[in-house]
Amino acid sequence: MIRGKGTGFLAHPDLTQDIVIERDRLGLALDGDIVEVTYTPPQAGQRAEGTVVKVLERVHRELIGIVKERTPGDRTSLYLQPDNHRIHVRPTLPAEAAGETGMKVVITLTDWTDPKQEPKASIIEILGRSGDHETEMRAIIRGGGFAVDFPAEVAKAAEDIHARRDEIFREALADPQRRDLRDVTTMTIDPADAKDFDDALSVRTLPSGNIEVGIHIADVSHYVRDGEPIDKEAQERGTSVYLVDRVIPMLPEVLSNDLCSLRPNEDRLAFSAIFELTPSADIVNAWYGQTVIHSNKRFSYEEAQEVLDRGEGPFHGELTTLMTQGRLLRKERYREGAIAFEQPEVKFELDERGAPIRVYTKVRTETMMMIEDFMLLANREVATYIYDLAKDSGRDLAFIYRIHDTPNPDKIEGLSLFLNALGYEFETHKGVVTAKNVNKLLAEVEGKPEANLIKTATIRSMAKAVYSTRNIGHFGLAFKYYTHFTSPIRRYPDLMAHRLLRRHLDHSGIKGGELAHYEKLAIQSSQREAEAVSAERDSIKFKQVEYMQNRIGHTFDGVITGVSDWGVYVQDKASLTEGMVRLAAIKGDYYEHDPKNYRVKGQKTGKIYRLGDEIKIKLVKVLKDERQLDFELVA
Repeated sequence: MIRGKGTGFLAHPDLTQDIVIERDRLGLALDGDIVEVTYTPPQAGQRAEGTVVKVLERVHRELIGIVKERTPGDRTSLYLQPDNHRIHVRPTLPAEAAGETGMKVVITLTDWTDPKQEPKASIIEILGRSGDHETEMRAIIRGGGFAVDFPAEVAKAAEDIHARRDEIFREALADPQRRDLRDVTTMTIDPADAKDFDDALSVRTLPSGNIEVGIHIADVSHYVRDGEPIDKEAQERGTSVYLVDRVIPMLPEVLSNDLCSLRPNEDRLAFSAIFELTPSADIVNAWYGQTVIHSNKRFSYEEAQEVLDRGEGPFHGELTTLMTQGRLLRKERYREGAIAFEQPEVKFELDERGAPIRVYTKVRTETMMMIEDFMLLANREVATYIYDLAKDSGRDLAFIYRIHDTPNPDKIEGLSLFLNALGYEFETHKGVVTAKNVNKLLAEVEGKPEANLIKTATIRSMAKAVYSTRNIGHFGLAFKYYTHFTSPIRRYPDLMAHRLLRRHLDHSGIKGGELAHYEKLAIQSSQREAEAVSAERDSIKFKQVEYMQNRIGHTFDGVITGVSDWGVYVQDKASLTEGMVRLAAIKGDYYEHDPKNYRVKGQKTGKIYRLGDEIKIKLVKVLKDERQLDFELVA
């Protein structure tokens, strides 16, 4: 990893801290490259220092950025300013690129043998004028390695499946293991703008007084077969990508929005987890298998919430039963130690040109939480079922788990110091923390100005959740066994989970070579997920900065989210847009950074600005290309 002006950091399994590689020792390495390094052992209280000997694998085959002039007005001194701020070089472009000044382009390096010189590059594609909505979205998509269009072979395969839909459906109904549940009241509850419906819920009260809840998931595995063109493309994509203005689907839309989608008033194939629950939400019985369902109603979260709030409306009784059970499941989950990481989600209202005219935080309805309750139930119980099968057979069974490791003790100690500086006590024992202690902290900060700041810092101290064939449990959810089973339209691991579950239900053996294949796909899916999240964040950041561009001179309510030697990082509370108040711009005193106490302090006045403080800020500058905002303090 390369940060700032070009300082590299390399993790080493035998060292507690990364090896530091200064810019003049990076050689020809760029951020993310696989490199061979020599290093000197760390001295007391210092990090090891290294030197890149050789680049073994170049990660960035292409770079995306803006064509600029090194000397203003000199159209022969052209270079690329990369969008990726971790790319520390400024590749030189040929003079014939002069007509592309200010354009966003894709380049490839053509000549770089001297690390003291900037690399030479050539333009391979022009994306459009920098700052334009469509240009920036295309750059984010291309930069993340995602493709909008499907290869011709994949598109044709999807159309062929659609043309054979009746035949494929008849084949499914002929499967003696597939249950027909079309007579059970079933509904989908999703975001208002959803087009692909991954999941549906059915509910009925049994003669015993127990409640049967069916969690029905789109049966993508019946349409998308292992190893065929659509499947291979879905493997490469790994996930759907959700930008502020569009979705880049994992599957062609004829499948994701039509055949596989659990649309209302249509018979649909599903893979289901059906639970018999007591009135206190204890599981009495469970069944897993493929089904055919018929959704009676499509609710948005808001529509379902309105029915519950009014106490009347379509399927009020069924919704009330589901909500009652969901609340009990949620209460039990938190009692067992699940961490309540709920953070505000930024949404945009765009005009016809894609420009943001409103930015707001998404309202989290209880119906949204209810759907999460049942999806978590299905994911946990499917993984537990596989574990029980393995235990009964006396051998490991191949499966895809969603795992979340315990936090790194060093990061937890750092979090504890950070929280102590803000006035909070955080119980740890030599860097070991329990989920219940994390929840205690989150409950304490709820509703306070610094709540989002502390939640973000806490999340960053946690391990990353990933996919694996080796189960170690899920720390954040406090589950011993957990998988992703509930979104096969938009996540490839869920599709793998469906296939593997069916094979285990059929008692079909899985060979050792297959297990290695699934582990490779798990690692690849984790990487694609991280890249998709990065692309989604980039699109949000661009739109936040664009929204602020027309608000220079406006005053905002802010909160301090970081302090450094050169400035105070601040966040507008309404839009969650972040920027900086430079220390040199704070009038009336000279401010110094006090890192131990996460604050800056005026030399003469003793005035202190501390992490988490609420302040008034005025926007004074927007650097759209750099995605940077400059604020001033308002007295």
